[in-house]
Amino acid sequence: MKRYLFSYGTLLPKRAPAEIAPVVRRLRRVGRGRVHGRLYDLGEYPGAVLSKSGPVIAGQIFELPDDPDVLEKLDEYEGFDPSRQQGNLFVRKRRLVSIDNGKRVWCWIYVYNRHPGNAPSVAGGDFSKLRSR
Repeated sequence: MKRYLFSYGTLLPKRAPAEIAPVVRRLRRVGRGRVHGRLYDLGEYPGAVLSKSGPVIAGQIFELPDDPDVLEKLDEYEGFDPSRQQGNLFVRKRRLVSIDNGKRVWCWIYVYNRHPGNAPSVAGGDFSKLRSR
């Protein structure tokens, strides 16, 4: 069974830092996608807060290779420990993501697990359009 990741920030190929870039290069791009929610600019990275309706977060959908180490390395990079959901800065959740062709696919997405406070929202929900950092 194919597994997918919806990436909206530093897991995008052109935004991936050196420590995760080799893993990101192993992902196969499926296409652009979007999910309901708000994207916040947290400084070095964005954070997604999902919703059932309203504004959308734009990103890319990637097929994960058939290698459990890839998801484990992504979890490690995002600071996600499945055994302790409450303490994580990001949690990995499955959500239906709309593809630009109108179809929807279940994807893993790393969701910000805190209140964004005074962090500004990303206009248009598209982190890839922010200046390079």
